Amino acid sequence: MHHAAGKTIVALSGGVDSAVAALRLIRAGHEVEALHMTNWDDDDGYCTAAQDYQDARTICRELDIPLHRVNFIKEYRERVFADFLREYRAGRTPNPDILCNREIKFGVFLDYARRLGGVRIATGHYAQVAPGPTPKLLKGRDRAKDQSYFLHAVSGRALARSRFPLGAMTKAEVRLQANEAGLPVYAKKDSTGICFVGERPFRDFLRRFLPERPGDTETPSGEVIGEHCGLVYYTLGQRQGLGIGGRSDAGNEPWFVADKNNSRNVLIVVQGRDHPLLWSDGLFAGNVHWITGEPAELKAGQELRCTLKTRYRQADIDCVARKRAEDQIEVRFDSEQWAVTPGQYAVFYRDQECLGGGAIATALKDN
Repeated sequence: MHHAAGKTIVALSGGVDSAVAALRLIRAGHEVEALHMTNWDDDDGYCTAAQDYQDARTICRELDIPLHRVNFIKEYRERVFADFLREYRAGRTPNPDILCNREIKFGVFLDYARRLGGVRIATGHYAQVAPGPTPKLLKGRDRAKDQSYFLHAVSGRALARSRFPLGAMTKAEVRLQANEAGLPVYAKKDSTGICFVGERPFRDFLRRFLPERPGDTETPSGEVIGEHCGLVYYTLGQRQGLGIGGRSDAGNEPWFVADKNNSRNVLIVVQGRDHPLLWSDGLFAGNVHWITGEPAELKAGQELRCTLKTRYRQADIDCVARKRAEDQIEVRFDSEQWAVTPGQYAVFYRDQECLGGGAIATALKDN
C-alpha cells in the first residue's frame, strides 16, 4: 500500500477484521480515523451493538486514532430491511448483506465519511481492488473467507474510493497480527449470518414481522403429507424441521424442500438428495449489475464463458451466459447444480475478477 494524501475513514465494527484493517493503514503511513455505525437496535439479548461499540472504543484507544459514531438505523430499515421482508413475502430467499453493502457501507457510509473529510474509506472485507482507471473487484486471497460475492453490487465509483487492507491476508494471519499488536479483539468470535438476526432463532425473529401462514406440505404429485408453519421459514434444499416423520410407505430417504407454491401456500417436498426437482441446468438472473460495464461478449450478442457462484462459499460453477433482454441474463451450467434458489444472487467471475451479478429469478431445468 503506497502512502496516499488525505484521510482514510475505516468502517470499524468492533471485530478483529476491521481492527487489523485500521492497524495496517496506520502502519503504512496513512492518516486514519474510525467510524462505527449502528444499523440495528434490539434490546433482546441477541443484539451485540452495545458490546461492539465498546470494543471499537478499546481498539481506537489502543491504535490512538479518533472514533466517530453514526446511526443508520432509519436508512437500514428503509433500504435493506424493507426489501428483505418484501422478498420473503414473495416466497424468495434474499441475502440482505448484498444490499447492506451497496446501500449502507458503500452508500450512505461513504457519503458520511466524506463529510468527515475522508478521501476514501476502508473496510475489513476479504476482497481486493485492482487499481486502474476503472477499478476491478478481485477475490480475496484467503479462498475460505473471500467476500467478493457480497460486494458484487457495489458501484465502480464507490470501489474506486475503497480500500481492503486484508485482501491479500488469510484469517489466521489477521488474528495473529491483532494478537501481536495487543488488540484485545484478536480472538473475538466472527459474527455469523444476517447482521440483524445475529445468533437469535431465525423463526422467532421473522415471526415479529411476518404473520405465520401454515399450509399443506405436498409431494410433486399433489399428495398432502404434512403441514408447514409458513413458507417464509423454508429454503430450497432444506432438510431439517420439515415435520415429516417416518412414513411407512416412503422408505427412509430424507425429505428436502424442492419448491414453494406461493399462490397456493404449499410447500413441495421430495425424497432423496438426488431427486431431479432439486437439480437445475441453468438460471435466469435479473437486474444484473456489471462492475466495470457489460462484458464485451454480451454487448456483441455473443456468449460469455465464465464461472458463477449461486451462494456464498460455493465452488465456482463453469458456465456460459447469454443476454436475453436488457438486464436479463440466461446462464447454462456445464454440469447440473443443486438447490439453485430464487432471490439469492448469481455472481459472475472470470478467473480472480468478480464481474458483477444479479438476483436469481428462476432456475432452469432442461427436461
